[in-house]
Amino acid sequence: MLTSQRKQLICEKLAAEGQVLSKDLSAWFEVSEDTIRRDLRELAAEGHLQRVHGGALPSSSATATFSERKSLKMDAKQRVARKGVELISSGQVVIIDGGTTTSELITRLPADLRITVVTHSPSIALGLVDHPTIEVILIGGRLYKHSIVAVGATAIESIGNIHADLFFMGVTGIHPEAGLTTGDYEEACIKRAFSGRAAETVVLASPEKINTASPFVIGSLSLINTLVVEEGADEAWIRAVEEQGVSVVKA
Repeated sequence: MLTSQRKQLICEKLAAEGQVLSKDLSAWFEVSEDTIRRDLRELAAEGHLQRVHGGALPSSSATATFSERKSLKMDAKQRVARKGVELISSGQVVIIDGGTTTSELITRLPADLRITVVTHSPSIALGLVDHPTIEVILIGGRLYKHSIVAVGATAIESIGNIHADLFFMGVTGIHPEAGLTTGDYEEACIKRAFSGRAAETVVLASPEKINTASPFVIGSLSLINTLVVEEGADEAWIRAVEEQGVSVVKA
């Protein structure tokens, strides 16, 4: 079998099963694990999958640039954002992460909602400038241009002075085994820091993030309390998430 054919079959198996293991692929194709690892390395370099210990997971498309992600799965993002608004109560301190789904969230906040929003995203802060009853606290630091958010030591230090009720965490991948992941190391650090300062952490998960992984781990699913997904999300996957103590809400 040609290498290109084997790679195509690996991709098809990954799409069908949501995960592949090097040992199983080696037996299936009757080739060495070294050969399979080389195939997986090359497929990962081409952006077709995310390598993990012992095999590979689907690669998240949510690691594209902010402008590219703005038009990705917009209907789904709008639905989960509307459901996310229902989790917010007047008087709360709410941390809102940067991202295209959280950008949809803030457009749906009621005009009479009185909360304090803490964010490290200039885009989120500017999106709330005209809201009459929301106070905004903007965390500063080095601007990570890919996601248009502040990162670094200054941001981490500021986050340590917050006690929040809710944190809407943005992720690029969420998987029962690989956990919560994102495409940048410093972003992962910021997200962990925010989660540690909030009573509850919520993830609004549009379909391209489900059962996928990115290179940098934010943490296990135990970091979050609530996951908002679209109606119709895979029930087996939902059960696997709920078994880890996460409440799943359908939009």
